[in-house]
Amino acid sequence: MSTVRERSVPRDVSRRPPPRAAGRAGGAGRPSLWPYLLIAPAVLGMLYLLVYPLARAVLISFQDFRLRQLILGDADFVGLRNYRTLLSDPQFWEVVRRTFVFMAVNVVAIMVLSTLVALMAERLGRVARTVLLSSLVLVWAVPVVAATTVFQWLFHSEFGIVNETLTGLGLGSYEGYTWFAHGGTAFAIVVLLIVWQSVPFAAITLYSALITVPAELHESARMDGASGPRVFRSVTFPLIRPIFMLVLSLEVIWTFKAFVQIWVMTRGGPGEATTILPVYAVQTALAGQRYDLGSAASMLTVLLMSGVLVVYFRQLFRQEGEL
Repeated sequence: MSTVRERSVPRDVSRRPPPRAAGRAGGAGRPSLWPYLLIAPAVLGMLYLLVYPLARAVLISFQDFRLRQLILGDADFVGLRNYRTLLSDPQFWEVVRRTFVFMAVNVVAIMVLSTLVALMAERLGRVARTVLLSSLVLVWAVPVVAATTVFQWLFHSEFGIVNETLTGLGLGSYEGYTWFAHGGTAFAIVVLLIVWQSVPFAAITLYSALITVPAELHESARMDGASGPRVFRSVTFPLIRPIFMLVLSLEVIWTFKAFVQIWVMTRGGPGEATTILPVYAVQTALAGQRYDLGSAASMLTVLLMSGVLVVYFRQLFRQEGEL
C-alpha cells in the first residue's frame, strides 16, 4: 500500500492585511495631534505678544483711559471721541504730512543707494566683494541704540568729529555748531542714520537677486548694442522686480514706524521738526497721561501704513496682470 503525501498549499501572501502604519494613534483614519501640539507654543506666544497688545490698544482707543483708569481700571467707553479729537487737530495732520515726507525721503535714498551698492558688489572681484559684504553685515549688526549714540557724538557741538573736520577744512562757521538745535539739520541727521542702518539689508538682498540673473542675457543685450543703464532697465530689473518690490515694501514699513532712532536722538525736537506719527503717539500718551489718544494715534498710524501698502500692492498686481 503506497503512502500518498499531501503537500501543504502555501497561503496567498497577497491577501494578508497590510501592516498598520507606525505612529498612527487611535486608528488608521484618525490624524495625529502631534503636529498641532508642537506648533501650539509658538502660536500661543504669537497671540500673546502680538495679537493681545493690538487688541488691547484698539480697546483703549475707544475708552476714556488716563492715569486714573490705568490704576483703578474703571475706564468708560466713549466711542469715536478720541478719533474725532485727533482728526480735528491741525497738529496731527502736520505730523502726518511730516511722516510721509520722512518716509519718502528715506525709502528713495535707501533703494537708490542699495541698488548701486548691489550692482557694485556684483562687479567686484572676489576679495573686494567679500570685504564689502562683510562690512555691510557688520553695519547691519550694530544695535540701534548704539548706532544712534555714535551719531550723537559724531555731531556733538563741542567734541564731535564732524565739526572738527569741517573747521579743519576752513569752514570756521561750523566751530561749535549745534546740529540738533536746528530742525532741518536734525531731520537730515536722523535720515542719514536710518539710511545708514537700512542700506546693508536692502543691498545684500538685492545682490542675492542680481546673481540669479543669467549672464547670457546680459551678453546678448550688450551684443545688440544696449548700454549699461538700458541693460539694467530692460533685462535685469524685470527679473529682480519681485525681490525689489519686497524690499521696497519692507522699507516703507520700517521707516514709517521708525521710533527708537528719533526718540533717543531728538525726542521729536527741536520743536516738532522730527516728530512723526509713532513719536507723536508716545508723546501724546506720556505728556498728559492721555493713553486713549496715544492708542488712537497708534491705530491711525496702522491704518495709514496699511492704506499705503494696499495702494502699492494693488498697483503691483495690476502691473503683473498686464505682463
